[in-house]
Amino acid sequence: MFTLAYLAALLAGSSDPQTTPLAPSEQVSSEQPAGSVDWDKEFGVERVDRDPVTGEVPIAPYEQSNANAQATPFSDAKLLAAFGGRTGIQRIANRLVELSEADPRISDVFKAKDTVRLKRTLFEQFCYIMGAGCDYTGRTMQAAHKDLGLQRADMNALVENLQQSMHEAKVPFSAQNRLLAKLAPMEREVVVR
Repeated sequence: MFTLAYLAALLAGSSDPQTTPLAPSEQVSSEQPAGSVDWDKEFGVERVDRDPVTGEVPIAPYEQSNANAQATPFSDAKLLAAFGGRTGIQRIANRLVELSEADPRISDVFKAKDTVRLKRTLFEQFCYIMGAGCDYTGRTMQAAHKDLGLQRADMNALVENLQQSMHEAKVPFSAQNRLLAKLAPMEREVVVR
């Protein structure tokens, strides 16, 4: 078994390093594979524990309300059917996040974010707005986006990705426009002027 001090002395060029015994947690075992080392713990990085049921990172408490979706729901069964019901809405929300994470224009906004929660709350918001019988449990648009520093170009890229996800789901253009018209006023809440 090698100690960190021994290895450091070797790297520094000493052929006969003087070492002092280290605690077991400071020792490097040649038998322990690197993949089993908890590097966050080794370097003192604070770990965020995810909820064991949902897989989401905990956030500060807030009042949950459908009003946080910031739009009145549609009551049009044909429109809901055009989106493929709840299943179609789920696919569109997930695809929107995937496209946005891969989009170099806005991917930085999505880095280090809880995409599990994001996909869930986007689905809930779209599902609630589409009148599919969901409750929205997310924060207000202003609260959810307050520290992101979003500009109009970021919002435009997100809308393009939403249009792409709806196009891939074969949602008719007129139905896409109805949802986009519902979402458009939210830009005032999320874009930094």
